[in-house]
Amino acid sequence: MRRFAVIDVGSNSVRLMFVADGKVLYKRLNTTRLGEGLAQAPYLKEEAAERSALAVAKFYAEAQEDGAEKTFVFATAATRTAKNKEIFLDRVKQLCGLTIDVISGEEEAEIGLLGALGNEDGAIIDIGGASTEIVVKKHKQIVYKKSIDIGVVRLKDLCGADKAKLEATALAKVDAFGFVPTDTVFYGIGGTATTLAAQALGLCAYVSKKVTGARITLREVELLADKFASMSVEEIAALPCMPKGREDVVLGGAVLLATIMKKLGLDSFIASDKDNLEGYAIKQGLMR
Repeated sequence: MRRFAVIDVGSNSVRLMFVADGKVLYKRLNTTRLGEGLAQAPYLKEEAAERSALAVAKFYAEAQEDGAEKTFVFATAATRTAKNKEIFLDRVKQLCGLTIDVISGEEEAEIGLLGALGNEDGAIIDIGGASTEIVVKKHKQIVYKKSIDIGVVRLKDLCGADKAKLEATALAKVDAFGFVPTDTVFYGIGGTATTLAAQALGLCAYVSKKVTGARITLREVELLADKFASMSVEEIAALPCMPKGREDVVLGGAVLLATIMKKLGLDSFIASDKDNLEGYAIKQGLMR
């Protein structure tokens, strides 16, 4: 049985995907908030870099214990934009010997689409911690792709839990997407989309098969934003199916997603638990 692992170092969390014979056996997540403070200054905080490096090393050790022949690791917006990214990259190398592939915003967009849709046509919205991507594929060709420098961690750093400020900041940022072709089906991937889908579905525990394929309306996203705005962080954290470490950024995620949907004229999206982890593995020739 061929086994391998892929680790995604995001701006909000580090994730592990373990694959055997082309099938995903499990995914794990550790919220380390690597991108905290980047909205104020383009430097990784030493404590955030250390938390994230330790998480990568721990996931690597777990994958080794489970028999991974090889472990791949890639990093996205927080790492690619930080001027002192070497403190993180070097620390990971020191801890476990892994070399991190720091991917561009365009590549992040492409592998997100590949992971969610494979070779099928469609579009994705991927809200991350420090960036957001939209990609559209029609007739087997990518006709639009763009990554902008806003995500849930940046929003929290800039606006806190001030809903009016979140809305104004999101509206100003998403204007950078310009004209986006919308005559196709849009999917939402990443932690914001899947968390909001689980909340809209009223799940008591996260079930990937229930989230993937669920159609979530703009109205549901707006109602969730209003709900989160009326609650304390502690109350949000206590909600069923609220991932640990997302309670203080989920309001900004809901506001940003609603803002994007309104800009694009979308009344709904389809949630997908498949994302850039699968996309990176497919691009490496490890999955189909």
